[in-house]
Amino acid sequence: MATKTMLIEEAEGHFDRLMAEVTQGTEVVLSDDNGPVARVIPTSHRQPGLHAGSITASAYFDAPLPDGFWAREP
Repeated sequence: MATKTMLIEEAEGHFDRLMAEVTQGTEVVLSDDNGPVARVIPTSHRQPGLHAGSITASAYFDAPLPDGFWAREP
């Protein structure tokens, strides 16, 4: 992923261009006189069902808790 550093003042005037670059995969680091302030990165695109079945609940997942659970009894 390409990285670009930009002053906050410059980013304010070119927000549309900044978002277009981020959408294309460029990471933009916003900085001021004291150094980096924020990082704007593209979001990851989630794909539903990609890991279907990889997580399962145990058979007793919704079973009642032991009587002493909330009292912290052993």
